[in-house]
Formats: sequence, structure tokens, C-alpha cells
Amino acid sequence: MPESVNLPPHNTEAEKGVISWVLLDNETMWIYDSDQLGYKDFYQKEFSLIYEAIQQLWGARKTIDVVTLSDQLDKNWNLDVIGWTNYLYELSAFLFSTQPCAEYSKIVKEKSLLRQVLKVCQWISGDVYEQKDTLEIFDSIEKRIFDLTQHQTWDSIISIWQILEGRVEEYMTIVDNPDKFNEKKVNSGYPGIDNMLTGFKPGELIILAARPAMWKTSFALNVLTDIALKQKKSAVMISLEMSSESIADRIMSEVSGVPMYKINKAELDNQDFAKMWDAMEVLWEAKIYIDDKGALTVPELKSKLRKLKIEKWGLDIVIIDYLQLMHWTSFAGNRVQEISEISRGLKELARELWVPIMALSQLSRAVEQRVDKKPQLSDLRESGAIEQDADAVLMLHREDYYDPDTDRKWATDVCIRKNRNWAVWEVELHFEPEIMRFTQRDEKAVHDATY
Repeated sequence: MPESVNLPPHNTEAEKGVISWVLLDNETMWIYDSDQLGYKDFYQKEFSLIYEAIQQLWGARKTIDVVTLSDQLDKNWNLDVIGWTNYLYELSAFLFSTQPCAEYSKIVKEKSLLRQVLKVCQWISGDVYEQKDTLEIFDSIEKRIFDLTQHQTWDSIISIWQILEGRVEEYMTIVDNPDKFNEKKVNSGYPGIDNMLTGFKPGELIILAARPAMWKTSFALNVLTDIALKQKKSAVMISLEMSSESIADRIMSEVSGVPMYKINKAELDNQDFAKMWDAMEVLWEAKIYIDDKGALTVPELKSKLRKLKIEKWGLDIVIIDYLQLMHWTSFAGNRVQEISEISRGLKELARELWVPIMALSQLSRAVEQRVDKKPQLSDLRESGAIEQDADAVLMLHREDYYDPDTDRKWATDVCIRKNRNWAVWEVELHFEPEIMRFTQRDEKAVHDATY
């Protein structure tokens, strides 16, 4: 007896049913669209070609019946492939009600995903036999599985009318309900910064750079707490330098108003504890997540964030402190090239997860050797790729650090040196060292704007 052949997962009857429902009732396409059913989800070639023509008619808002579908298939040079018009009449008579159409769509989609899983397994097997780097294999596995869970089934290259078709509703939302449109982005909490950056948007890489002792970690934590507590969104802090306990202490000091030195020196009294207890009740509800594992590689970071996004039903911002402490893989190499790979990897990850990523970065010592100590883009340490990959670059500068006699005590300039969304400029903030918090006293404290 001949050996049985294992075919990839598919259900021919369900695929017939999906097409038959559309010919009976065009409105079922709304259901299929919500399921993100595409022509590539069909196993049988003729059904894939037919559904592709159906989508073209639906997109053009034309009636879908045997006559129009036959004409569209003829235009696509596929009418003979599917068996001519007579086969379409057979499909139209396959079913007689529209009740279970959603079930057929789910079956086709499920079988399509199983075939994609099978394909991923074949890719993994090929990578293993080629003896590729283990971390690269794990990263590849996780990314492909993550893509499957996101149901990313559409082609990435599409025409502008397809993009604008989806954008029309967003344009209308901006006019009718701007607050709803802004739900997708997060703000820093500082009006001067937010007005120019127009918020941190999904897919963006924001670099926060400074020399040591410029309080960039404090600034990042201020942004994190504003997003989590005031904007009620989820924020992740990836700390490669400080422990999770130290980060929690800083957040506690900022939220409660209890000076940081009291927490560090264990000089708390009952009044301090009462304030901290109130702050704990607020933070208890906050969607703040902290990871303090050192020597983190990019594949490990990707794995953590993909898992967190799935488990917590979404992320709104990721903050990394700081970029130069990361590694591309566990293997050492050319550091400049490695930083370039890390920067590019973070940008790709921001787009993949569709969240803004803020990465803190060190500046080179060249700042210290100039008369004008304000940092420039060229001061970014170890790689020009950071400047290239970033959507925005913020740099912190303290005048009193270099000039103790200045009258701008505790003033910090946030220098926007790159901004793809609008202008580059500077905003003056005031630092309260006791509780590690920045404030913008004057919303008009914006200067040196260029376009």
C-alpha cells in the first residue's frame, strides 16, 4: 500500500463556504475584514485567486456576484485557472443561509495560522542544521511566533490609496474627537517639551543623552511616573545600572514628597511613613514594570518585552537606562559597530512592538574640553548611528555643574538637538534634588527654536 501523505492543515469545505457566503450576502465581508481574513489564508489556489478578486471588488465598493466576480477574475487573467464561470455558479449554490459564516472564516484563518506555524518550524529546523548562533536562533523563533500572535498577514508594500483609506477615519477623529486620537501617544509631562515633540508616538526611538551627574535617570523616572500615574498608561523601566529597589525608592520619593536622603539614611518618622503609605496606594494601581538585570543583550530585551506586551495586554512606553551598557549578543566585538547594531535594533523593536522607546545614552568627554559646554549631536558617544536612528534626541545640560557661581542654580536645560516632528529648541526645567523631581515653572521657558 502507498504511504499516506501528510498535507498541510486546511479545510476545503470551509474555504468553499467563505466564498459562498459572500456571493449570498456581500455584507459578510465586514465579518471577514474584522477577522483579518486575506486571500493568502486560503490553501486551495483557486479559492485564493477568487477571494483576491472578491477583496478587489469589495475595496472598490462594487457588487459581488457571479457576473462581477467572473469579470474581475478575467481582468486578473485567472478566470481559466479557477474553472471558468460555471465553477462560480457551483460555489454560489454551495450554501443557502448566512448563519455560520463567521465560523467558516475562523476555521480558514486558524488553518492558515497552523500552516504558518509549520513554516516557522521548518525555518527553525533549517537554522539549527545550519548551526547558526544560538541567541540569533532564539531571537528568530520569538519574533516569528510573536508575529503570528499579532496576525500580521498583510503585505508591507501597499499603495497610498490603501493607506489613505484607513487614515480618513483618523483625520475625522482629529477634527471631531482629538482626545481619542491622542490616546495612542504618551507625553513627557512637561508642556514645553510636549508642544514641540507633539508627544512620544508609537514606533519612535527617543534618545536622552547627558554627561554624568546631569540627572538623566531622574528625568527619565519623572517621565515614567507621569505616564503611569497621570496618563494612566503602562510604562517599563529597563535598568542596567541601578537596582529595582533603588528605582522604587526614587519613585517613592518623587510621588510621596519625602526627601530621598531620609529614605537612604533610614531617618523616617511617622509623618514621612504616612506620606509614603498614601503614595504606595497610588503606586499600587500603577502599570509600572521594572527590570534590573545587568548585561542585557538585545535578543534578551526583545524576548522580555514581547512577553510583557502579550501578558499585560499592551505597552505604552519603554525606557532603557542606559544604551552603552547593552550588548548585541553575549559575544564581544567591535564596540562602535555593536552600538550601531544596538541602536538599529531598538528602532526596529519600537516599530515591531509599536511603542515609543526612550534610551538613555552617555556623551563623550569632548563636552568638557569646549568653552561652550552645551552638548551637541556630535557628542553622542561611540556611534553616529544613534543620531541617525533616533526620531528625537534630548540632551540635558546643567550650567551650575560647570559654573558654581551662576545665578541659574538647579536649572537644567533640555536641549532638543533632533526632532523629526518639528523644531529643535531648548526648555528650561528646575530640579528639586530632595525628591529627585524636575518641574517646568514657566511654560514659556522655551528658546533657541529653529526649524
